[in-house]
Amino acid sequence: MPETSPKATDAKVKFTEPLYPAQARWTRLVKTIYEDPLGTTRTWESAERQTRPKGSEIDGVGIVTILNKDTGPELLLQRQFRPPVNKVVIEVPAGLIDEGETPQECAVRELHEETGYVGKAEEISPIMYNDPGFCNTNLNMVHVTVDMSLAENQNLKPQLEENEFIESFTVPIRDLYKECKKLESEGYGIDARVGTLAEGIEMAKRMKL
Repeated sequence: MPETSPKATDAKVKFTEPLYPAQARWTRLVKTIYEDPLGTTRTWESAERQTRPKGSEIDGVGIVTILNKDTGPELLLQRQFRPPVNKVVIEVPAGLIDEGETPQECAVRELHEETGYVGKAEEISPIMYNDPGFCNTNLNMVHVTVDMSLAENQNLKPQLEENEFIESFTVPIRDLYKECKKLESEGYGIDARVGTLAEGIEMAKRMKL
């Protein structure tokens, strides 16, 4: 029988266990002592990434890629298994920034590595904090355009690392909110960036903005 390619849905969590600080490569827990508006000293427990390059204001980028097709614009999305939630999560392409890299350069590089598409960065968002009550992780959302007429965007060749199992697909922009609900009902997790995009588009439609 022919070999089948591994799928994101084939992954699963086997077990969890405590992680001691000396073993941690990617994150660390910190205790912050701060003063509230009334002058009371308080503590806050949070997590930090250990991968932010020296001199960089951000950890990475999220990439908004709209593919203009004959049937209308479609958003490029991905399926990727995320062990912390034990689910395959629906995400936009994203990645960590390298030392000396701009957010725009990071976005173009990550898009090509993860999906094979060759794009051009057009717009960059303010710095966004993913979950500021829990961690300091942040990013820029970068809007990347893809010229579908280019030969390199016809025969896609992603350059995934050996531990990356990413499945790319597209969804019509007009259907994004409905598709998020459908995917959740099928057991997928919805990344907050995708959900926020969907909410914004749906609100704009309902308010006729």
